Amino acid sequence: MALSVEHFGRTYATATGTFTAVADLSFSVRAGEIVGLIGPNGAGKTTTLRSLAGILRPTSGHLQIDGHDLIADPIEAKRRLAFMPDEPHLFEYLTVEEHLRLVARLYGVADFDQRAAALIEELELTGKERSLPGELSRGMRQKVVIASGLIRNATTLLFDEPLTGLDPIGIRRMRNTIVARAHGGAAILLSSHLLHLVEAVCTRVIIMDRGQKVADGTFEELAARADLATAGSSLEQIFLRVTGHDTPA
Repeated sequence: MALSVEHFGRTYATATGTFTAVADLSFSVRAGEIVGLIGPNGAGKTTTLRSLAGILRPTSGHLQIDGHDLIADPIEAKRRLAFMPDEPHLFEYLTVEEHLRLVARLYGVADFDQRAAALIEELELTGKERSLPGELSRGMRQKVVIASGLIRNATTLLFDEPLTGLDPIGIRRMRNTIVARAHGGAAILLSSHLLHLVEAVCTRVIIMDRGQKVADGTFEELAARADLATAGSSLEQIFLRVTGHDTPA
């Protein structure tokens, strides 16, 4: 498996003890697969993504990228993944092109000029190459973050709310970008509150609630579950039912 999560847990210290953000979470994502990670606010999605990206250290369990453990072998694991967060934190005094060039140099991308030109066209950043972040819209800054993640050949891609700030045309193009990377062999984990996006591009969905996995499967598998039989066929209806926000008829 390109991405493997085994019995992952993450707790935080609080004034009164500890808070468990994620408990005993296990799943995997294969090469070429797009898995949606969804759940209500506070379900543990961001904690999971940040731990997979190496930003947070797991309290328990194992996280692996292409067989490399993020704790025991962090450099090799991180070489193989790219994390595109929901908040586009960019360097204030670097242009769009300079952001891409910096990431390419850090990861030893040999064919930078060709890859950068293709990404700038694909993500509709043409004409913005020399713009600073302060000159860009929220959606454009999000595109720069995603372009920076895609400038190298990472085998595992983590997307957190990739459509934030994009207009309808940008949303459609970004969907195509994500699907194209899966067709190219990348393993993709995508978290979004936009369930129509998840339903449109994902091959499988994981639903979390209160730090635990409450469902995992294809849309057809979830719709066929006995406890969800009356939820309806849409992902939204299944989501509301499985997280206890919908009362069966």
